[in-house]
Amino acid sequence: MASVASSTTLISSPSSRVFPVKSSLSSPSVSFLRTLSSPSASASLRSGFARRSSLSSSSRRSLAVKAQAADLPPLVGNTAPDFEAEAVFDQEFIKVKLSEYIGKKYVILFFYPLDFTFVCPTEITAFSDRYSEFEKLNTEVLGVSVDSVFSHLAWVQTDRKSGGLGDLNYPLVSDVTKSISKSFGVLIHDQGIALRGLFIIDKEGVIQHSTINNLGIGRSVDETMRTLQALQYIQENPDEVCPAGWKPGEKSMKPDPKLSKEYFSAI
Repeated sequence: MASVASSTTLISSPSSRVFPVKSSLSSPSVSFLRTLSSPSASASLRSGFARRSSLSSSSRRSLAVKAQAADLPPLVGNTAPDFEAEAVFDQEFIKVKLSEYIGKKYVILFFYPLDFTFVCPTEITAFSDRYSEFEKLNTEVLGVSVDSVFSHLAWVQTDRKSGGLGDLNYPLVSDVTKSISKSFGVLIHDQGIALRGLFIIDKEGVIQHSTINNLGIGRSVDETMRTLQALQYIQENPDEVCPAGWKPGEKSMKPDPKLSKEYFSAI
C-alpha cells in the first residue's frame, strides 16, 4: 500500500501492539469537518429523524436506513475478512493488518459512519477510556470509518469539548476504498458510509460475535466487555455455556438436559 506522503514511514509491528515510526509530516492545516446530514436535514434530525427521502444531491439524509436483502453467508463462526489499511495512532500514520493479531490477541473491531459527527465521538472515546480493561483481557480495539487518515488525525487533534476525540489508546483505521466495510457487511452502498457494526474476533481470527446498529443508536462498552468475557470463559471451559446476562463469577450452565437442571434449580 502506498504511503500517505514521501516523508511518512508506515509500519506495523508483529508484536501485540502496533508501533508507529515517528513522521515528519506536519498536521493538516485544514480541519476536515464532516457531517452525516446536509444543512437541509437539520430540521428533520431535530424532529426525531424524519423519513428517508430520495438520493438526489439536494435530498435530506436520515439517520435510519432500510435493510437490503443479500444472499451472504453469516460472518459469525467464520474467519474474519482480512485487511491491511492505513490508520492513525498516537497522532502518527501507521499500517494495520488484521491477520497479524491471529494467535496473539482478541480484537474488538467496530465501524462508525463518519468523523466529526455526533454519536460517533461518544462511542470512540468511551472505548478509549476503557482500553486498559480490554488490554487486561488480551484484546485490541480497532475503530474503522470511510474517512481518510488526514480526517482521523484532524479529529484526534481536536479537543473533546469541541466535539473532537483527543488522544486515543487505539488506532483509527481509514477505509477510504470502502472495501473493509463491504467485506464485513456494514456498508450502506447508496450513502457510502458504514452502519454501526461491531465484531468480536477471537485469537484464531474467527468472528464470535457481531452486532449492527442503525446510524442513530450508540453502542454499549459494558455489553461489549461482558460479551467478550463470556466468550473467553466458554473458550477456556468448552463444556460450559453462559446464560443470559452472565458476568464473571456468576454461575454458568452445562449444555445437557440433565446437568442443566443444576443451574435452573439454583436460580
